[in-house]
Amino acid sequence: MIVFHGSDRRIETPKILESNRALDFGRGFYSTLNEMQAEGFARKVQDRLHSEEAVVNVYEVEIEKMKAGLQHVWFDAPDERWLDYVSNNRNGIATEVCDFAYGPVANDDVFRTFAAYQAGILTKEETIARLKVKQLYNQLTFKTDKSLEYLQFVTAYSV
Repeated sequence: MIVFHGSDRRIETPKILESNRALDFGRGFYSTLNEMQAEGFARKVQDRLHSEEAVVNVYEVEIEKMKAGLQHVWFDAPDERWLDYVSNNRNGIATEVCDFAYGPVANDDVFRTFAAYQAGILTKEETIARLKVKQLYNQLTFKTDKSLEYLQFVTAYSV
């Protein structure tokens, strides 16, 4: 499987770094199967950091070997378990311990719906129903150094 990571630099050897904000799947090295999503994120990083470049890093991962050998959480769609997992991570609450996580992104397009849920305005059922009609991108997050061993750098290009 090919995955992409948007950045402001070439990253041949990914590392798990501390983030200054709460993310969907918590601490980890984030990637996506969607190249356009990675390109957009690379541009956002470039703008936020005032960098000279926006770079998409391309990796190969043997996902079936990784799934068989490591602990993981896997969400095919935004369901109740996904909503709890993302909500907990975004609120800094400890979640399921795993080596990697895969599932939909609670991106800017769904932020209002997600915020309404977190504020108690929408129920879980209402939130999930609204999210299911949105076009959600995916993310594959490497959460441990052990999971990064399954990730092989292929190339990088500027956007």
